[in-house]
Amino acid sequence: MRQVSQSYRTGKLALVDTAAPRAPAGGVLVDTTVSLISAGTERAIVDMARKNLLAKAKERPDLVAKVFDKAKREGVLAAFDAVRTKLDNPIPLGYSLAGRVAAVGAGAQGFTRGDRVACAGAGFANHAEINAVPLNLVVPVPDAVTDEEASFVTVGAIALHGVRLARPTLGASVVVIGLGLLGQMAVQLLAAHGCDVIGVDIDPAKVERAKARGAVAGAVPTSEDPIEVVRAHTRGLGADAVVITASSPTNEPLVTAGEMARDRARVVMVGLMPLEVPRKTYFDKELELVVSRSYGPGRYDPEYEERGRDYPIGYVRWTERRNFEAVLRAIETKRLDVKSLVTHRFAFEDALDAYAVVTGERPEPHLGVLLTYPAEREERATNGASAAAAAPAAHVRRDRSTRSTLGVAMVGTGAFATSVLLPALAKVSGAKLVATVSGRGLSARHAADRFGAAHVLSDLDAALALPEVDAVVIATRHAGHAAQAAKALAAGRDVFLEKPAAIDEAQLAELAEAVAGAKGRLQLGFNRRFAPFAVAVREAFAGRRAGLVMVARINAGRIPGTSWIADAAESGGRIIGEGCHFVDLMSYWAGAAPVRASAHGLGAEGAYRRDDNVIATLSFADGSVGTLIYTAMGDPSVPKESYEVFCEGKVAQISDWRALSVTERGKTRTTRALKADKGHAAQLEAFVRACNGDGPSPIPWASIEATTRATFAIEQARVENVGVEF
Repeated sequence: MRQVSQSYRTGKLALVDTAAPRAPAGGVLVDTTVSLISAGTERAIVDMARKNLLAKAKERPDLVAKVFDKAKREGVLAAFDAVRTKLDNPIPLGYSLAGRVAAVGAGAQGFTRGDRVACAGAGFANHAEINAVPLNLVVPVPDAVTDEEASFVTVGAIALHGVRLARPTLGASVVVIGLGLLGQMAVQLLAAHGCDVIGVDIDPAKVERAKARGAVAGAVPTSEDPIEVVRAHTRGLGADAVVITASSPTNEPLVTAGEMARDRARVVMVGLMPLEVPRKTYFDKELELVVSRSYGPGRYDPEYEERGRDYPIGYVRWTERRNFEAVLRAIETKRLDVKSLVTHRFAFEDALDAYAVVTGERPEPHLGVLLTYPAEREERATNGASAAAAAPAAHVRRDRSTRSTLGVAMVGTGAFATSVLLPALAKVSGAKLVATVSGRGLSARHAADRFGAAHVLSDLDAALALPEVDAVVIATRHAGHAAQAAKALAAGRDVFLEKPAAIDEAQLAELAEAVAGAKGRLQLGFNRRFAPFAVAVREAFAGRRAGLVMVARINAGRIPGTSWIADAAESGGRIIGEGCHFVDLMSYWAGAAPVRASAHGLGAEGAYRRDDNVIATLSFADGSVGTLIYTAMGDPSVPKESYEVFCEGKVAQISDWRALSVTERGKTRTTRALKADKGHAAQLEAFVRACNGDGPSPIPWASIEATTRATFAIEQARVENVGVEF
């Protein structure tokens, strides 16, 4: 399929060929018929991407601070690599469309193939021929509403939510500042509520358009004082509410809104501008300022948007999905006219011409700019790859006797895969990237282009059907690890699986069964044992007769509650999902498996999660003891990882993988690195070497299983406040 993409580094727009997504669980696959370019929002995104690096930095000082923190902890080179990867990632554009349901994912109720639907959401309702959209971002389209009209659903919901926040009542005087697409729709919706609407814009044509669609008056600031116009039409009282739909580099709209509002009025900010409030005006009038959050309640909540968990109607009447339905109903009943807002229609293949209009490269007056999609499409089953990819996977081990290079498929092309694993794999001799696999095709396309893969695919089965794929690297979300690895092993492939191996006992049992019956090898992404400093610590204690005393202090940092990592059902939680790294590292140093765990969690009283702040003690089979201090409470400027190992009068210390010191008999030897090396490259080299040489996995299954069970035991010990043997 094809999709509009933009480079965040250069700002260049492109229409790219990529794999079609698959129907998501709890969502639908939609064949797009019409999508709307949001002239204000998308122009801002495009303009931002086209700025130079300094200008981008000025726009996002918060991100600049994170880069400096990373440079301090991991080195300038690591920070530079992270910035380069971030800038290289393509941006999907679009968030409002109409189409027809092509497939229904598991658990998605209420839709059947062929249903006409309207879809919303950045990253979901893209300018793409096919889109995978979660259930709460999809609504049915009434028969009386055309696809072109339905494509306005998202922008309409943004306008409607802003209007709702203004609390319109019959006879109220409401000013709309900014009469672009959002403003024009807001005017109509306010008029439908029985309000006296006054429109303000620097473009006289837009003011006249608003008056033709329900505004009782209008003002053009370049030729008249809008504050005086509002006073004249409100008998000197001022506006009951002001809705700002304009975008501005300054706070001028906020200043104007305050001046034209009556005492104790409400100002609703929908557009993008600096939140610099003129205190005197807003204080003297006791004005209420409300910042509108996009489509309505549910926006930016992954539980609602991605996992389909609705809010009870008795508590939240107008969720974003109910706002979408209300917009379509208003169009159906003629209370909202969006046909008159369409100024341009472009065939999808001419999408770049459409953006030339929106960005002003082709200066033309515009409001609603539509992209229309061809009715006939290429067969979706091929996913943009070879016909072989459409065939079912043959569950036999491939004959590699005629090849000396390991053919690899990268399953999952998120930030970690593209910034760490793929660059490291590209440097490994004896391996070649054959395919990239992602449920969302744009990231897989970008990774394939950057690292030279011939195939871009949307699911693991398609990769396993390719005869040139000898091994798969799995870097997807944690909940799917065990099942995906088991499937690849059953298909006779070697598997490199990012941590964790599993997030519960049932998944671990499934993976253990697959390993037992597999001819291929499985390696976990426990990279730290491959780090040069980790190897040096193990060598420093070679020949010891006593057990080790080990301390791993992890300043993990706080994560937002909306992150998928905070969802234990998807990630396993932070100890199972990330703490396994440090358990494996201590096992490697001890040369023995953990056999007992105790743990304590803290932090709930201070607004921290208990599973984010864990102190665990592990006993190992050789008599060694390890303590893991994993906390989200620390300052991010302090090193994230710090290790100490004690034994027989010797102490080894590692600070953020940039400094190693070994102290013995009063003397300290210190080694420093320009760039933190956590062993990512070495682990892939070891994996490829084992596959090509038909050797055993660099990490034995018994060790992987013991580490995974140890993380389960830590969680059990933390919750039940008991010691756990395993």
